[in-house]
Amino acid sequence: MKKIFNIALAGVLVLLSASSCEDYLEAPAKSTLDESKIFSVYALAKGAVDGIKEPMGQTNSYRGRFLPWYGMNTDIEWNNNSNNADDNYDLVKYNAKPNNDQMNTTNNAYAMMYTGIERANLCIRGLRNFGDIENNEDMAYLLGEALTLRAVYYADLIKSWGDVPARFEPTTPETIYLPRSSRDDIYKQLLADLDEAANYVPWPNESALTTTVEQVNKAFVKGLRARLALAAGGFSQYADGVRLSDDPDLARADMYAIALQECKDVIASGSARLESSFEDLWRKFNRDEVAAGGESLWEIPFASGRGRWLFTFAVRHLSNDKYTGQARGGQGGPLPFVFYDYDAADLRRDVTCVPYRWKDVSPAEDIAEQEPTGLDEWMFGKYRYEWKDVRVTASNDDGTNFMYMRYAEILLMAAEAAYELEGAEAAKPYLRQIRQRAFDNADWPTKVDAYLNGLSGEAVFDAIVEEHKLELCGEMQRKQALIRWNLLKTKLDEAKQKMYDLRSQSGAYSNVPSTLYYRLADDNETLEFYGLERGETENKSGEYSDNIDWALPDELDDEKIETLYVGDPNQNQFWPIWQVFIDGSNGQLTNELLN
Repeated sequence: MKKIFNIALAGVLVLLSASSCEDYLEAPAKSTLDESKIFSVYALAKGAVDGIKEPMGQTNSYRGRFLPWYGMNTDIEWNNNSNNADDNYDLVKYNAKPNNDQMNTTNNAYAMMYTGIERANLCIRGLRNFGDIENNEDMAYLLGEALTLRAVYYADLIKSWGDVPARFEPTTPETIYLPRSSRDDIYKQLLADLDEAANYVPWPNESALTTTVEQVNKAFVKGLRARLALAAGGFSQYADGVRLSDDPDLARADMYAIALQECKDVIASGSARLESSFEDLWRKFNRDEVAAGGESLWEIPFASGRGRWLFTFAVRHLSNDKYTGQARGGQGGPLPFVFYDYDAADLRRDVTCVPYRWKDVSPAEDIAEQEPTGLDEWMFGKYRYEWKDVRVTASNDDGTNFMYMRYAEILLMAAEAAYELEGAEAAKPYLRQIRQRAFDNADWPTKVDAYLNGLSGEAVFDAIVEEHKLELCGEMQRKQALIRWNLLKTKLDEAKQKMYDLRSQSGAYSNVPSTLYYRLADDNETLEFYGLERGETENKSGEYSDNIDWALPDELDDEKIETLYVGDPNQNQFWPIWQVFIDGSNGQLTNELLN
């Protein structure tokens, strides 16, 4: 059963008001309990550390602003309405301005991340001073969790805003106003923090504290350190252009060595694994199964009445129906060609790319029926109300976690780092595991063995980039990867061209049909298609009740293709710091990146 953190805080230091996992955390006045009392008692210290996560669930934080908008548009994902002109869509089109009306408030994600960091700083200081961590492994775990959660916030700040103020101690009157700090210095601190945290945090299921993926575990700590090392050793935008860091402490080879070793440690531990079925992985996720030891390594733990992941990204439901009390989902989806970039035998394809939505059946709420969406509006099939084991009834939230990292990414990072350090052949064993899960056993001789045997040199790196795309589509990891590979604009331009080729049935898409036939299956809910697969070009109007135009110019217009990006992606890899924070910084903050 999903463990839920319902946290309500009025201040920074918090108390656990009761022992149940669904009890509330409340904050007394700061004067009522000092740090020595809070951080010398496990229950109180745990309440404070749990409170570090609470800002993620605030309305305009991760829940409603950061997760719905950061991570798109890429070469595989876009906002399905990014051709719209308002400020929402500027966030994904590399065109955000400091006064963006969705973000330019004092309670948005930028502010909430620093609220979480301040809480983490207080917990870290208190646990170091009063937690007796050398002799109390439970308190040591809390320190490791606090260090890791602080690193999560900073990881998201850096990937979103680049150089940001560095706060690694509780705020004092002298440090209220701080300028941007070099992201390189922040990376170094985070890498050291996570190295320390790994000494305190057990592997998944090694302790009663790490039996769910809603609690930090060593596999996640090491995975996050690997992700940060790759980012630190990769390309990104500086004031003088897109380049590698010139900090010798972040030399590319050293960073990739850290990433490879951390991934090897996770793999060797046997504490996490690929789920045997790609579809089962996502069915379990949608059912809120959070037991540790599977593929998910850590999830942001939204309460049952909080979180908007399905609300934002699930297969669209146009009305309340038998599967959901929310007429929501469908804000983003795969780019129209992605379905056709999968091998037809790839088991990930039909889980990831969905060409339908659930039609308006109002006022009935005890039935459901699919309808096709059209070539220019695909859905992320990994996220489905219909795969939950409870019907969502809240109007604005669905209670679904955000899967922050999973084991497949460990394998992909290991392949990337091994390729960089040890050569093409060293990367193949990690790719092999990804490919084997993606195909039926009967297909392994051709789709796995022959495929990998046919790769050499740079083609192996290209395969890593491609497998990352096919494996992680819809999980909002692609943008950061493209940036560190220095492929962001290159791949976005390729994606635009692919869309033009798809609609004109040219190039790699010459055999995609121009007509999609469909009919309602015997269950009176789901659709059966002809004309979705390459080469299905026969006239089936006598067998299928309906059809729509498919790969034709009118089904994917120029404006929508061109609004994949508006600003130059390489000059807009980061959002600007919002104007309200510039104005309130006492002259310390600007929107100039550092060198």
